Amino acid sequence: MTTTQTLTRPASLREYQQRQRELQIPIIAESTRHGLAYQVQPSDLFITPYGKCGTTWLQQIVHSLRTRGDMEFDDISRVVPWLEMAHRLGLDLYAPQRGNFQAFKSHLSWTKIPKGGRYILSFRDPKDALVSSYHFLNGWHWQAGAISITEYAGAHYLPHQDERWDSSYWGHLVSWWEQRHNAQVLLLTYEGMKANLSAAVEAIAHFLEIELDQPLRELVLKHSSLAFMLAHKSKFSDPLQQAATAKEGLWPPSESMTKVNKGQVGAHRTELPAEIGAEMDAIWRDVVEPRTGLASYQDLRMALV
Repeated sequence: MTTTQTLTRPASLREYQQRQRELQIPIIAESTRHGLAYQVQPSDLFITPYGKCGTTWLQQIVHSLRTRGDMEFDDISRVVPWLEMAHRLGLDLYAPQRGNFQAFKSHLSWTKIPKGGRYILSFRDPKDALVSSYHFLNGWHWQAGAISITEYAGAHYLPHQDERWDSSYWGHLVSWWEQRHNAQVLLLTYEGMKANLSAAVEAIAHFLEIELDQPLRELVLKHSSLAFMLAHKSKFSDPLQQAATAKEGLWPPSESMTKVNKGQVGAHRTELPAEIGAEMDAIWRDVVEPRTGLASYQDLRMALV
């Protein structure tokens, strides 16, 4: 029997994908099935960015707003559960939450997510999201350095057609962009949040109909600051997910893994190979621009200002 002590991380992309096919994908599919069956209430909030586009940050902002700064949790995804993974982690989606409404994390597209609630998401430059995702998984899902960012991009970011469209970065972005006039959807950008967090908190509070008095504003800004979240990074390091993946025989926990880092805007300029960036630009031109009329991610940012 494999234990956490004897469990090893994949040493190649091939080994990683094999472990995903045999273990991870079936588990995720079953858990997601339960999440999709959730019966939505009109007051429910779903925080729905694509992976590494600001989800944890928004979870912390929302939870701080609705509870006036509660930090009595071991994992942010215990108090703002991940819709698709709750069953996998033994969390009850119907259990009462702190605050006066239920809030959930999700990475689902508008096409797939249960309807009838309220929805907040932040878009992020796909190149920065790719870099962030790679660093998040490197050393946890596989041995540090065993998979290059080029290999990771080719397997997980560049595919976007046919059955992969809806779960890709590109399909996710297009589906939510099409809801930009939906009164129950608030669209933000990661870059805008970095540039003016106070304005983002104000927009979120207004959307949620939470009175943002000055003490609450100051508290939420403090609790969602990089310094504060780094000081409490164990709460934002997926301890529930790490325990689950080890128990399932996927990969052991990582003491260094954290969802909270510098979150730099434009990190791809120094970390992403030029050829990968060019391929991502081509995908945008081929599949995003025709569906949105937006020639680039910068155009999307400007359209949301």
